[in-house]
Amino acid sequence: MKISPSKLNTFLMFKLPSAYLTGVRVKEISDSSCVVTVKHKWLNQNPFNSMFWAVQGMAAELTTGALMMMKIKESGKKISMLVANNKGNFTKKATGRITFSCHDGNQLDETIAKAIETGEGQTIWMQSTGVNEEGVEVSNFQFEWTIKVKS
Repeated sequence: MKISPSKLNTFLMFKLPSAYLTGVRVKEISDSSCVVTVKHKWLNQNPFNSMFWAVQGMAAELTTGALMMMKIKESGKKISMLVANNKGNFTKKATGRITFSCHDGNQLDETIAKAIETGEGQTIWMQSTGVNEEGVEVSNFQFEWTIKVKS
């Protein structure tokens, strides 16, 4: 079964309801990238009338995690995945619709191949950038994922 935006959004509803309820939605996923949007609204705002940083983090992490899930599924191997570290930078007030994008699919292919080839755990830093409707960057997140082929 191919991973699609609608299947990922259904997954969110049942497995990550806080992300679903705050409006995080997968818009597109391809071999090299994933795009997720979230709209600033009452339920996901902070006291300063902008989007709460954790909601931005959920959307950003989903861009990297969805790519990881798709690539692991394509590999045909049982591989565990876990976020070991993350960093976030905020450059502008997040209001309106924020679009997060990760374009690390090709780098991820190499990391998964190395994990399968060596049988050893691997780490990869993946980046997701959030922009507002005017295309101005509002936040940037990096996630260090660890993967290991299950025996």
